[in-house]
Amino acid sequence: MAEQITNPVKAIRAFCMECSCGQTSEVKSCPVYKCPLYPFRFGKNPYRQRREMTEEEKQVLADRLKEARKNIGISEEKSEVDDGK
Repeated sequence: MAEQITNPVKAIRAFCMECSCGQTSEVKSCPVYKCPLYPFRFGKNPYRQRREMTEEEKQVLADRLKEARKNIGISEEKSEVDDGK
C-alpha cells in the first residue's frame, strides 16, 4: 500500500482486497463468513445508523459552518498581514 489509510473501516477494505489478490469480485463473494472483518469488507460499517436531522438542526449546523469558515478566513488574513511586517 502506497498511501497511509487512517480510517479503520477503509483499512479493513484494503486488507480484504489484499486477501483476495486485488479482485473486487472475490471480496464480494468471500466465503469466509466466520472472519471478524466479514461485515466490513465493502469499506462501510454496517452497524452505523444514519443520522436523521430536522430542518432546524441542519440550519444550525450550516450557520456554525459558515461562521467557522468566516473566522478561518479572518485568521488567515491576519497572519498574512503579520508576515508582511
